[in-house]
Order: sequence, then structure tokens, then C-alpha cells
Amino acid sequence: MAIEATKDTAGTLVDVIDRILDKGLVINADIMVSVAGVELLGIKIRAALASFETAARYGLEFPSGTNVETEAWKEAQVSRENCPQCEKRVPVEELITTGCPWCGWVSAKAKALAAKMDQSKES
Repeated sequence: MAIEATKDTAGTLVDVIDRILDKGLVINADIMVSVAGVELLGIKIRAALASFETAARYGLEFPSGTNVETEAWKEAQVSRENCPQCEKRVPVEELITTGCPWCGWVSAKAKALAAKMDQSKES
């Protein structure tokens, strides 16, 4: 998966960490120590750095003993999308029905519902 170029080339450390956790980072390394063509030691390393949400989306394994029945785990499994105005991650259902709690953006469905309620109050 390629990393997309952003409009803003200068980013803070928080932006970089947020991007890594959102997209995930996998490092594969094969290290071999050999003397005179004879392999003495071989090490294979695979490290993954991602948020629980990203790891679950891509099917990465979690350590044994991970309790997936906690509230935090259930919250991580809620489907989220970026707000069209502020780009914060918001649960899809909340974004569609009401809007963004961060910036106040209101969805078309919420606007239509509010207009319908205003019409019923006037009648």
C-alpha cells in the first residue's frame, strides 16, 4: 500500500503518529550471519505498528489473552469515516444521522429531518 502525498508537506509529530496508526506500518527484516558462505545464524523479524482498529481491519493477529469483550474493544470495532469538513474520524451512523460532534458539520439527512420537524411544528 503506497502512502499518499498530502497537501501540507510540513506535519507535526502528532500528525505523523496519527497517520501511522491510521494506515499501519509493517517492517520485515531478514538478517543472516554467514562465515565463508556458511550460514551460522538466521533471524526473521516482522513488526507491525497500528491502532487496534487498523489491525482488526487488516486481520492482524493480536497477542494471546487479548480480551475482545471490553468496551474499548467494541468501540474500536465501530465503523468510522472522516468528517468532510474537519477530517476527524466519527462513527458512520452518527455522521449520517446527526453530523460531526467536533466541528458542527450537519449531514443532509439531519438537515432534512430538522426541516421536516419544523414543518410539523408549524402545522
